[in-house]
Amino acid sequence: MLTLGFDHPLYVLPFDHRGSFQTRMFGWKGRLTSEQTGEIAAAKRVIYDGFTAAVAAGVPRDKAGILVDEQFGASILRDAEAHGYVTACPAEKSGQEEFDFEYGEYFTDHIEVVRPTFCKVLVRYNPQGDPALNRRQADRLKRLSWYLRNKSRSRFMFELLVPAEQGQLDRLGGDTKAYDLELRPRLMVQAIQQLQDAQIEPDIWKVEGLDRLEDCERVVATARRGGRDTVGCIVLGRGEDAKKVRDWLAAAAGVPGFIGFAVGRTVFWDPLVAWRAKKTTREAAVAEVARRYKEFVDLFDTARGVVTGRTE
Repeated sequence: MLTLGFDHPLYVLPFDHRGSFQTRMFGWKGRLTSEQTGEIAAAKRVIYDGFTAAVAAGVPRDKAGILVDEQFGASILRDAEAHGYVTACPAEKSGQEEFDFEYGEYFTDHIEVVRPTFCKVLVRYNPQGDPALNRRQADRLKRLSWYLRNKSRSRFMFELLVPAEQGQLDRLGGDTKAYDLELRPRLMVQAIQQLQDAQIEPDIWKVEGLDRLEDCERVVATARRGGRDTVGCIVLGRGEDAKKVRDWLAAAAGVPGFIGFAVGRTVFWDPLVAWRAKKTTREAAVAEVARRYKEFVDLFDTARGVVTGRTE
């Protein structure tokens, strides 16, 4: 059994998008042909090449990781493992409001075939939302958590999204920014508590960005409560613009327990769109992905050092 937690610096480039990638990037709906599947896999290879270029340009190998899906990225996962990178692979069905396993009852087989460093789930969970929905999700997640703790070499990365309930937004006059600032941080803490109480034990919580240092501190304190002293937190990008992501990373970097980030679309989306539209070369797209990813790594590393005096 692996010890609970992961507190080493970790800078993840996530490109495990499936449904949204297929419809928004490529404009395809329904079942894909083998040629279409190959096109998406080739686009993801551009992102991966950007990642490896960033490592070659100075991103520390032992802090660098990728998150990519088995459907379009199986060969990338194999290559990354062979080169000693941290890997993460999703277990959830793409694009669903309710968490369920991508491969149903065979989810454990797929984890052991891919053997990622982290098995990752994306879960939409509002602690004041539908109790029956939350219970169903928690029951499935408890199965996965038990399996990863007791039977697998892969660790557990939990991507927590806390979407606003309509009533919560109504009380704020429909202001989504006010929700993000005033209400979501408290709900994130409640969600983590509820999931822990349901015997769901991630090694890393992958959470939406927080604007205030004190909210970052509360989230870490909750993630690490009750002896979970080495559980880590990382900030996800949520497709926000670079300025917003920089603000979130700067807020989190000064808090021990926030070990890094997982920023994807902000890094790769525009370069990939430009390449597919033939407005730039593949080489230039790879270089731009590398530049953006390394910029966030440098920002987080610098902010950690400046705010806390830590060096790693």
